[in-house]
Amino acid sequence: MIRTEGLAKEFSSGIGKKSIVAVRGLDLEVRKGEIFGFLGPNGAGKTTTLKMLMGLIYPTSGNAWILGKALGDVDVKNRIGYLPEHPYFYDYLTAREFLDFYGRLFDLTKAERRERIENLILKVGLDRFQDVQLRKFSKGMLQRIGIAQALINDPELVVLDEPMSGLDPIGRKEIRDVILWLRDSGKTVFFSSHILPDVEMLCDRVAIIVKGTLRDIGRLDELLGETVSNVEMVLQGIGEPVVTAIGQRGYRYSTVGDKIAVTVAGDAADDKVEEIVRLAMDSGGKVVSLTPHKKTLEELFVAHVGEEKEVA
Repeated sequence: MIRTEGLAKEFSSGIGKKSIVAVRGLDLEVRKGEIFGFLGPNGAGKTTTLKMLMGLIYPTSGNAWILGKALGDVDVKNRIGYLPEHPYFYDYLTAREFLDFYGRLFDLTKAERRERIENLILKVGLDRFQDVQLRKFSKGMLQRIGIAQALINDPELVVLDEPMSGLDPIGRKEIRDVILWLRDSGKTVFFSSHILPDVEMLCDRVAIIVKGTLRDIGRLDELLGETVSNVEMVLQGIGEPVVTAIGQRGYRYSTVGDKIAVTVAGDAADDKVEEIVRLAMDSGGKVVSLTPHKKTLEELFVAHVGEEKEVA
C-alpha cells in the first residue's frame, strides 16, 4: 500500500546556512489490511514524511509509491483518506455541511453523501452536534470531524497524522474503535503518533524514526520479545531486618501501609525473586502478589531516543 526507497527531505535554512535534514534515506513498506504505527518524538520527521507521501511537499531524493502508483499520480488520491496534524476547516459550516462539501469534491451522489454522513457522524460520536458550526467545536471535536472527512470517500488507505491529539480518554477510545473497524472493513491504516499505549493496543507493525532516521521496524511481538524485563512483588508482614536485607542487596522497594513493593530487574530475575520469597517466608511474612512485566513499547522507544542523544 505504501513503499519508500531512500526517501529524503532537506530544507534550506537560507543563503549561506547549512540545510536541515528532516528525513534521511527512509525505506518503508506498509502492507495491505494492517494498522501501521509511525512513531517518533517531536521533530523526528513524521509529518514531513506524511506530507511527502500525500504530495504536499516534494522529496529531495528517493522514491515512493502509494497503492502501486508513483508519487504525483493524481488519480490515486481518490482512493486515499488523509487527516493532517493541523488541519484547517471552514468553521462557518456545520458538521453535516462540512462533510457534504467534501463528499461533493469526490463526486458522490446526494444519496451516497446522506448515507455516509449519517454513518460517519455516528462513528466519531458527533451525532448530537451535526448541526453545530465547527467554530463552536472543541479541539477534540474538530479532530473527530477531521477523521470523518478522511473517510467520506470510503478510501482503501487511511493516513492519519497524530489522530489522538487533543482527545480525552473517551474520545481516544472512540477513535481507536474507528481504526479497528477500518481494519476489520479491509482498510489499511497508516498513522503517526507519540501516544504509545494507543499504538501498542492497535498496531500490527510499527516503525520508529528519530531525527529523520529509521531506527526500528517490525511487528510488536518481534520488537518487544517475550523476555521478562522486571518482576514486581508485594510482600506483607515482613520484619524490619528483612526490609533492610532487601535494601542491602540493591533491590528497589517502597512501603505502602503495612506492605512493601519490591522490583526485581535484570538477568537471573527468577533467582532473585526466589531469594526474596525465601526471606519473606522465613520471617513469617507472605507474598501478596508477584507480577512479571515484559519489555514495553515505551521502553523500546525511550531506548532509541536515548541512543540518538548519546550519538549527538
